[in-house]
Amino acid sequence: MLVATIERLQLLDVAEQLGKMIVESDVAEEYRRCFYHMQQDEKAQRLIHRFVQLKERYEDVQRFGKYHPDYKEVTKQVREAKRELDLYGPIAAFKRAEKEMQSLLDEISTMIGRAVSENIKVPTGNPYFDSLSCGGGCGSGGACGCRTK
Repeated sequence: MLVATIERLQLLDVAEQLGKMIVESDVAEEYRRCFYHMQQDEKAQRLIHRFVQLKERYEDVQRFGKYHPDYKEVTKQVREAKRELDLYGPIAAFKRAEKEMQSLLDEISTMIGRAVSENIKVPTGNPYFDSLSCGGGCGSGGACGCRTK
């Protein structure tokens, strides 16, 4: 029992070291830099605030769907605000950096999962990595052939 505890502590220590390596990586540094610039940019904050307000209004309108008198107008405003948000430099840069950070974390999760077993489920949210697993878990009859009876 003591050996298992020491082994577990060693694993947690290595995981902590891995976490520090990720935090100190260029990808994480770019993520933090872009996040900071987005937070400091007044126009970005106005666009985000406006989008959040429109999204709340959109959710209210959605309760009635296309029968709500403002449905088309609110839907149009949300799409336009989202497009403006996505195309604004500091926000677009942050989204790219966020995607890169998520991609790195997905790769690491997949590598750790595969080191344990080829059949282990690793939730990544990335279709490329998800396709490496059986895509539904044991019992689903996934591509890994792990169907249980």
